[in-house]
Amino acid sequence: MRVDLFDFDLPDERIALRPAEPRDSARMLVVKDRRGFEDRIVRDLPAFLRPGDAIVFNDTRVIPAQLTGLRRRDGSVSQIDTTLHMRVAADRWKAFARPAKRLVVGDRINFGHGSNTCLVGSLDATVIDKGEAGEVTLAFDLSGPALDEALHAVGHIPLPPYIATRRMDDERDKADYQTIYAREEGAVAAPTAGLHFTPSLFSALESTGIEKHFVTLHVGAGTFLPVKADDTADHKMHSEIGYVSAQTAAALNAVKERGGRIVSVGTTSLRLMESAVGPDGRLQEWSGSTDIFITPGYKFRTADVLMTNFHLPRSTLFMLVSAFAGLETMRAAYAHAIENEYRFYSYGDSSLLFRSDL
Repeated sequence: MRVDLFDFDLPDERIALRPAEPRDSARMLVVKDRRGFEDRIVRDLPAFLRPGDAIVFNDTRVIPAQLTGLRRRDGSVSQIDTTLHMRVAADRWKAFARPAKRLVVGDRINFGHGSNTCLVGSLDATVIDKGEAGEVTLAFDLSGPALDEALHAVGHIPLPPYIATRRMDDERDKADYQTIYAREEGAVAAPTAGLHFTPSLFSALESTGIEKHFVTLHVGAGTFLPVKADDTADHKMHSEIGYVSAQTAAALNAVKERGGRIVSVGTTSLRLMESAVGPDGRLQEWSGSTDIFITPGYKFRTADVLMTNFHLPRSTLFMLVSAFAGLETMRAAYAHAIENEYRFYSYGDSSLLFRSDL
C-alpha cells in the first residue's frame, strides 16, 4: 500500500508534553464505525465492556535506556548519545547512536563519566558491530544484574523524540512514563495505552466482571522510526522481544470459547498476541522476537477491541489501527480528534476501537 495514504497534518499544539492528571481523566474517543464517534473519558471504559470480557495488558517496564558517553580515539573526544533498544545477551545491547558516523567497530565509549555509577565511577562499552540507520551493538564491561544496576545509575528515561525535542526529562517522568502494573524490565518505550490506568479503574473493571491478563512485549525505540519507504511492502519492521505464558494463552482461549471478547490495551499487546496465534487460530505459549507488520487487509485472530493512543502520521502504528478499524474510519476519527482538540501521542488521550470485521 502507498504510505502517503496514512499521512495527516497534526498541529504542534496537539502533542501532549505531560499526561492528564489523574491518569484516567484523559479523554477517550470511542470509534465503532465511521458514521459517528463518542467523546468520553478513560474512566468510562467499563461501560463499553461486558461481564466475561478479558482485558490484556503489556506488563513490560521501561528502563533508563538513554545514555550519553564519550568516545576517545587518537587524541580526539566525541560525545555520543545512545538509546538502547534490544538486549541480545547479558552484556550486550543493540542501540541507536548519534552521531553514529563517528563510531567504528572497536571504539570504546565511557558512559556516566564523573558520576558514582559503579566501582570505577563509570560504565564502559565497546562497539562490536554497526548496522543501518545509526544502529550499533554495544558490549558492556558489566553483565547481568550488575549492568542493570549501572544503567539505572547513569541512564535517563528515553522520552519519545517528539517530547524530548521540546523539554528535558525530569523526576516526574520516572513515574509518568511507567504503567502502574509495570513488572518485567526491558522496554525502552512505554506501552502508552496502559498509562491511563489507575487503581480505581482496575477496581471498576473487576466489579464489572472483566478479567485482567498480562503479556510482556519489551517495546523498542524502533517504534518511533518513521516509515521512509513509499510503499509498505518496502518497509523493514523493527523486532521486539516478547512472552506469552501458557496460563495466559489458555485463559484467553477460554474467554473466546465462551463468547467473551478480548480487549487489547495497546498495539504492543495486540502485536504480541497476533504473533502467538497458532495455525488453529488459538493462542499458545510463546516467547521470542517478533517483527510482525500489520497493515490493512490483515485478518486479526485475537482481539475484538483495541484501546490505544493517537499515533504519528505515516507510522506503522497508524497502519495497524487502520487495519483494525478501517482506514477511512481512522482517517475520519483522527480528523475528529484534531478538530476537537484531543491530545496526541505517548502522553496524550486515548481511543477505543471496535474491530471493523465483527
